[in-house]
Amino acid sequence: MAAPLLKITSSPDLVDQVYRSLLGAISDGSIAPGARLRQEDIAEQLAVSRQPVLQALRLLKNDGFVLDAPGRGVCAAPLAAGALIQTYQVRSALDALAARLAAEARHQLPAELIQQGRLAARGHDISSMIAADERFHGAIYAASGNPLIAASAQLHWHHIRRAMGAVLQVGAMRESIWDEHQAIAQAIAAGDANAAEALMRQHGVEAGQSLATLLTTALDRQPLTG
Repeated sequence: MAAPLLKITSSPDLVDQVYRSLLGAISDGSIAPGARLRQEDIAEQLAVSRQPVLQALRLLKNDGFVLDAPGRGVCAAPLAAGALIQTYQVRSALDALAARLAAEARHQLPAELIQQGRLAARGHDISSMIAADERFHGAIYAASGNPLIAASAQLHWHHIRRAMGAVLQVGAMRESIWDEHQAIAQAIAAGDANAAEALMRQHGVEAGQSLATLLTTALDRQPLTG
């Protein structure tokens, strides 16, 4: 694995903690696509027994983040550009609706969201960049007043995080994403529902296409680890 995992303190729900730790590492790119996942290594790094690791890996497999690797046990699932585009098609529709509803309410998004996002984009912590993006979109979901939007978007979020984790390593898109976010926030604050919806839809579609292109390039540069 590319990066060490943080040790987990003992608790009744170790399986969930191991699951979340591994999912976070897979999502932000610390565990690269195709990387072999050895139960013994994971258990040692997390300071747990192999049993919760085995169960967590089974859950990750069911969710599509881990695959069987013939002769190699299990590995982190590869990233597919086509599936990513499809995910963004769904997400852009949800986000566009959320932006429209938020604009109709003339919701003022906290200025700190944009400031924190730009600050994260200039840094080197990929997890912080992804978290800032999640906070921005989450704030718009909340501002929409429709809880079903956030619940539906959450189904795809971890897969999107994986793609973002891969391409943000390259550095492209980091600043331009926040230019687009600022324009969306301004349209929402101005109560321009049509502009907010259009900007958000364009943001989602273009992000999906750009991520797919950059993802292919990034993965071509990175041999699978085992």
